[in-house]
Amino acid sequence: MSFRYYLYVSDSKVDMLLAQMDPAFTRKRTTELSLNLTILAGKRASEAPAGGERTARLQRVVRHLEEHGDLGTVDEPGQFFWGLVPLRWGPFPTEPTLVYFGGATERTVMGLGGSGNHVLGASAAAAPAIPRSLTPSLLAGLRTDPQIDVLAETIKQEDVAQERGALAAVHRANDVMPGPHQNLEFVAKRLLHGPSPTTEGVDVLLGTPLYVALVD
Repeated sequence: MSFRYYLYVSDSKVDMLLAQMDPAFTRKRTTELSLNLTILAGKRASEAPAGGERTARLQRVVRHLEEHGDLGTVDEPGQFFWGLVPLRWGPFPTEPTLVYFGGATERTVMGLGGSGNHVLGASAAAAPAIPRSLTPSLLAGLRTDPQIDVLAETIKQEDVAQERGALAAVHRANDVMPGPHQNLEFVAKRLLHGPSPTTEGVDVLLGTPLYVALVD
């Protein structure tokens, strides 16, 4: 039997999707938070769910995406995509609030990014003004690397829409990530997808994960 060892779970994305799948979830969550505020005055209004609850909610969302949503693969992504790919991961070298997962299939160079506070067991840290799961903030985090910034800026001059520069930044970001590859499973929201501006015949995919898990 193969077990998932969860490394990253975005409770905020899971809650957002659950609320759209089942309006009753929103009412239930609001009631729970109201009780928490009444009983535990002074505590944070929303706390991370316990491990079993977190996993159950996540699995419910993933099951819904599999059955009813647009869940593709790394090479053929839909609005969301699933994968089991060797990836390097960790805090991005020049921006520690950004956790980044980078790797590739034979056809696609892929990067996943999100806020470091979604890494399970991470200590509380100062959050960026805009969550790293949003495309502008994620790309800004990548461009804190001087080489990536120069590359993206050079291509940007030839690309009014700036999409090619963003794809080039993702492609280059995978090269600067340190550490070994680990076999990781994930479901992520697609943010950008298109041909690589720097390597012919290769696509580049950028996403932000609902979860990432180590699978041996």
